[in-house]
Amino acid sequence: MATGKPSAAKLPTHAVGIDLGTTYSCISYLNEHGEPVTIPNRDGELCTPSAVLIDRGEVIVGTEALRNSVRKPERVIQHAKRFMGNPDKKWIIDGRGYTPLDVSTLILRSLLDSARERLGAVDQAVITVPAQFSEVQRQATAEAGRRAGLKKIDIINEPVAAALCFVLGTEGIWFTELATSQMIMVADLGGGTFDLSLVRYQKNEVVVVASGGDLQLGGADWNAALQKAIAKQFARDFNLDVMKDRESAQALALEVEQAKRSLSIRPRTVVTCQTAGQRKSYQVDQAQFERQTSNHVARMEKLVNDLLTERKLGWAHVDVVLTTGGASRMPMVREMLKRLSGRTLNTSLSPDQSIAHGATYYAGMLLSNSQFARSILKPQAAARLAQFKQKSVNARALGILVREMESGERVPHYFLPANTSLPTSVTTTVGTVKANQRRVQLRVVESGTSADDRFVEIGTCQVEPLPAGLPEGEEITVTIRYDEQARVLVEAKVLRTGQVAQTEFIRLDNLVTSALTEDAPDAEIRVKSGPREAAPKAIVPLATEESLTSDSMEELSAPVLLCNTCEEPLDAKGNCPKCAASSARGGARRPAPTLPPIPLPSDDEIIDLVPKTQPKPRPKSATSAPLPAKPKVKAPPLPPSIKPPR
Repeated sequence: MATGKPSAAKLPTHAVGIDLGTTYSCISYLNEHGEPVTIPNRDGELCTPSAVLIDRGEVIVGTEALRNSVRKPERVIQHAKRFMGNPDKKWIIDGRGYTPLDVSTLILRSLLDSARERLGAVDQAVITVPAQFSEVQRQATAEAGRRAGLKKIDIINEPVAAALCFVLGTEGIWFTELATSQMIMVADLGGGTFDLSLVRYQKNEVVVVASGGDLQLGGADWNAALQKAIAKQFARDFNLDVMKDRESAQALALEVEQAKRSLSIRPRTVVTCQTAGQRKSYQVDQAQFERQTSNHVARMEKLVNDLLTERKLGWAHVDVVLTTGGASRMPMVREMLKRLSGRTLNTSLSPDQSIAHGATYYAGMLLSNSQFARSILKPQAAARLAQFKQKSVNARALGILVREMESGERVPHYFLPANTSLPTSVTTTVGTVKANQRRVQLRVVESGTSADDRFVEIGTCQVEPLPAGLPEGEEITVTIRYDEQARVLVEAKVLRTGQVAQTEFIRLDNLVTSALTEDAPDAEIRVKSGPREAAPKAIVPLATEESLTSDSMEELSAPVLLCNTCEEPLDAKGNCPKCAASSARGGARRPAPTLPPIPLPSDDEIIDLVPKTQPKPRPKSATSAPLPAKPKVKAPPLPPSIKPPR
């Protein structure tokens, strides 16, 4: 592995990239040749489990925390990234609450401690986030970096980091020489999220065309499906619920994680489940695992197809399908992408380290023109990083929250559509609703990760103080800007005087409830111009803060499975009662759809490792006859002219 110059520890800073993952995290730096080098943790591992053990005031991050998750499950925190930006999520240990931001800070601090032991001072870094992360989640990630000791944090989307790693890495050098322009689809399936991006590569530039994905779809969901099936089988065998005992459930979770990894390289594996003195091993093969998780693969497939459809592109426009993320190793995922694209996938990137390496390249690009970078990078590497550019897009639409006058419903009023090239800005004109109004209050919102998801409120922007003596309906332009890292900036300008009013972007966890009440007349604006999805009429008061409980959000994100033939709801086992009744009556059936319905887990998909001595006879069907026995065929005699050898 390449290393930096001997004097690296004396340098004031380094080009450092961090992949803060749901299940594993990784940190790397750029050496003198312009190559990313992964920094091992104190256990000598290149990737650190994103698990935190808190035991009587002692904080342990990584593999040791994961080992203790069975013995002390109530003291180990995992998958904190999935809850990033959620102010209501806390893990209570020893009477203290730990938020996702707190846990992420501890993980980043552990990674940076390992880096500082090797490099010396590290006070700035690039941290990766999913492309679908909201502004609140991005700000929380940056805040975790600051709390971990970084003075300057830059953010890059994970699929963009993977594309940079591909283009600038060893594969990228070869790639650059063969083609001047290529469209790359980056499919990043990590432990907790699925990120998808269309990236156009041309000389010295990576441009994101569109992005999509799902923040609640990752390798952990494949684990959960298999864990649920094993627990269900164990309950039938012993009438015991393994999930009710935290230690047993965590032990099964670790078994399932290893089984998932094994099934990516072997046709079958064994999972052991035990609780309350009972223990049993089950054999699971790839086909069974695929059936258990086929709904997750179907969700991925829909996201891939939707991304191309929304951009009015076909697979003929895609030149390379690039996979990354640890969960992308699963054969079912690769087969699905290969089937859709009709081409061989590019799996040259390290699924575990490529995101961190891409972030490190970006860190080098940001530092390439500085005296520091020129002092540690070879001229050729510094020149290449200096001329290379990356352009991203916003994953979500951006606007403000308004109320529809006719229905009174609070609705988002989006100014900026999703997949707009960054940096960008949009301006709309609003008007005051009373004379001498001194403040305008804007509730800034982002669209959800899909059409079915509710919008996400990222904060409140208060424009104050306005000039005294303004009449009713005074025009004020509001400009919302997205920078290169998809961070939001807001400002306002009074058209008559040219005065730019000061703005304050207020985080949701710092809001004062009284400032959001509808009875405050200066919290209203009149939308006058600009494109909109739901055009408000007359005076539009901004909505008051609504309480979104986790139960209501869960209800909104839980679609009902429908039959692909008749579009009626399926039952709990994934069968269509209407089609079954029609078939029993002998009625005419509609043509079968191109894709079969997604099967739900059934009771016989987990096979016992040790076969039972007396297997239960299968029930005989009244309408089916037994298959005839296959006749035994004797070998024909040799011809008379050929005698067998003695």
